[in-house]
Order: sequence, then C-alpha cells, then structure tokens
Amino acid sequence: MRVATTAILALLFFCLTLLTGCNGVKNLTPPSVDLPQNIGMEESHDTLTIADLRWWEFYGDEYLREIISKTLENNKRLAIAAARVEKARQQLGFDKANLLPTLGGNIYANRETNHYNEELVLLDPEIGIKASVRWEADLWGNLRWTKKKSAAEMKSMMDNERAMRMTLVAEAASAYFRLVALDNELWIVRHTIEMRKEAMELARIRFQGGLTAEIPYQQAKVEYATAAALVPNLEANINATENALAILMGENPETEIKRSSELTNNTLEGRIPVGIPSELLERRPDVQASEASLKAAMAAVGAAYADRFPKLNIELTGGVEDNDFGNLLKSPFSFVMGGLTGPIFDFGRKKSKYKAAIAAYEEARLGYEQKVLEVFKEADDAVIGYRSACNAVALKTNQLEAANKYNDLTRKQYVGGSINYIDVLDSQRRYLEAQIGLNNAIRDEHLALVQLYKVLGGGWQL
Repeated sequence: MRVATTAILALLFFCLTLLTGCNGVKNLTPPSVDLPQNIGMEESHDTLTIADLRWWEFYGDEYLREIISKTLENNKRLAIAAARVEKARQQLGFDKANLLPTLGGNIYANRETNHYNEELVLLDPEIGIKASVRWEADLWGNLRWTKKKSAAEMKSMMDNERAMRMTLVAEAASAYFRLVALDNELWIVRHTIEMRKEAMELARIRFQGGLTAEIPYQQAKVEYATAAALVPNLEANINATENALAILMGENPETEIKRSSELTNNTLEGRIPVGIPSELLERRPDVQASEASLKAAMAAVGAAYADRFPKLNIELTGGVEDNDFGNLLKSPFSFVMGGLTGPIFDFGRKKSKYKAAIAAYEEARLGYEQKVLEVFKEADDAVIGYRSACNAVALKTNQLEAANKYNDLTRKQYVGGSINYIDVLDSQRRYLEAQIGLNNAIRDEHLALVQLYKVLGGGWQL
C-alpha cells in the first residue's frame, strides 16, 4: 500500500509540473468599451442621478405605488426569472460539490456455487463491509473553471432578475400614465360632446325659426357626430390598458384599477442629474448580466481547454471481508487505486469543443460591447427626449390658452352676427385639438421621465 501511495504522489507531482504555463484563456480578446464624455450632451462630474431614488421615492402617486408593489409581488415573468436564479444557484452548489471527494459505503453478502465437469460442487460465500473515497484531482482546473462558469451564470441570472424588476416598474408606470391620460381625453371628448349638442340644438332652433339657412345646422350635426365617434375607441383603449395593468399585477382582466383623476405637470427644474457615464454601466443590471455572461463564456473556454488533458482519479477503499460471518471483523480489507484517463486519439472532438467555446466567448464579448453601445444610446435619447417633452408641454400650454381665447371670441362675434358659423366650428375644433394635445403632451412628459429613470438604472431596488 505504501508503494502504491508513493506512486500516486509521484504521478501527481509529474502532472502538476506539466500544469505550469497551461492556461486556455490567456489569448482571449478582452472587451473594448469606449465611454462617452457625457450623456445627452450634458457634461456631468456629479455622481448623483435620479436613478439613485428608489421607485417608491421617485413615483409619488399612491395608486401607482400600489400597482408597482403588486406587480413586483405577483408578476409571472418576474417569478420565472426568480426560478431561473434558484436553478442557477443549485447548479453552482452541484459544481462546488464536484471539487470534493465522494464517500460511499457498501454492505454485501453473496454465495457463489461452481459445478464444473461433474466435479464436486464448490461453494464460495463472501461477506463484506466496505467504505470508499473517490476523488478527481483537478489538475488542469476543469472543475474549478466549471464552478466559475456556474457562479458567473448565477450572477447573470440574478442581474437579469433585477433588470426584469426595472423593466416591470417602467412598464407599470407607463401603462398607468397612459390610462390616466386616456381618462382625461375621454372626459374632454364627452365634455365637448355636451357643448356641441347644445350648439347643435341652438342651430336647429335658429334654422327652424328661419334665422339661418340649413347649412349651419347640418355642420353642427357633423361636428357633434365627429366628437361622439371618438368615444368607442377611447373606451376600448381604456379597457385594454386596464387589462394590461391587471396582467402586469398577476391578476385577471377586468380587475378594477384605481387611479388618479388627472396628470400633473412634473417637469424637473434645472439640470437633469444623470451621473457619470462610467457609473451608468454599474447601475444598469442588464449590463451587469451581459458582463457576467461574458465571464461565464470565458470560464467555459477554460473548462473546455482543461478537458483536453488526462484526468487523475484516486480511490481509497477499506473495510472487512470474509467468507464466514464469525471471522468478518478479523479480516481487514484495503484497496488503493490511482489512474490517469484520457483520449489518445479522438479525431479532434475535444479540440473542436475548445474552439467552439472560444467562438461562444467572442459572441458574448461582442454582445457585451453592443449592449454598452445600446445603453449609452438609450440614455442619450432619453435625456434629449425628456427635454423635448418638457418643451412640448410648454408650447401646448400656450396653444391651449390661445385656442381658448379664439373660441371665446368667435362665439361672441357669431352671436353678434359679425362672423359665419363655420368660423365658430373651426375655433371649436382648434380648442378640442389643443385640449387633447396638451393632455397627450403631459402624458408624453411622464412617459419620457419614466424612460429616463429606467435607462439610467433606476427601479430595480428592493
């Protein structure tokens, strides 16, 4: 047994000397990331950003906070992402355990009967109790690379779950603001319908009384019908948005969605805090997930490279064994085995597997670089988009004020007989368009702020 142990140690020392300089990932190309100097043409040296606010601090509407909370608690996509994290965690535990020896036990009894060529029957009973330890010496780092791969994959799954959380917060907020804006638009249209109904009735009385021709009356009917035709589509959109929010919250359609009665103008005053570009990559969990996937691909290259070399397996078995139960404890048994196993000629299978792992790494590297480019594009677009949305609100506010004055003047002048009814209808149309335009502009401002908060890495915090 001493000779066998010495031989195993000598073999292990020989293999370790071969391991020196053996690294299958040293020639891999690292990712190249060119960071911009600023985001959205706004130079910033301040690490503060609106994304530092947690979502329950960023969104002040109590109904919206309740919707987001239910979404993060019950959404099925988020539950699937959490299940993937748990799956990756268990796989990591399995790969960690592979680095450790395996302890096994065996209690057996058998009775062999031999009767050859009509000779005497020979009985060969055997009873034994044995324990064994088996261990694969990770000479080339195959098992360690595999563990690193699993750890990186679990990190990627965790970051993907955070990214899903960030996305769901943005989706819930966007749907909520669209829903409130649709409610406001429906109210505007219904109020307009009532006004046009009164105008149509007045036009009918004037026509039947011989004060005007029939044309103004028919024009009033057309305008009334035009406004009324907007209602069904708005009601359908409201119902669809309510159902979308219900699904986000993990509830059945037709669930009652409580919301505010109107959207407020929430323009951020002054400079938008966007933070330092380099820290954007750290705040975005989807970028972190892509980086973790890159590390997993690198570990897969190392594992594939190490798999090309022989594996050293060591087994130690000890116990008692005898053909008589009474003498079992007097009959010690021991067995030591060590061996190198590996392919002599496999027609390039393992080499091709290694090259495939390198190609997969290149795919992950390019994917990471592309993700970084997309992130900065999204941030740049979001900053500029929010500024444009704020400017649009200011312009639409001025337009509504002008349309309101125009509508009042034309109505008074028509009553005084100085203008035609067609001018009144034109002012009413302009006023309705201005009301809806401002409502949609405020909605777009909210949506732009939601997008800005998301792309800067906000919303995934627990």
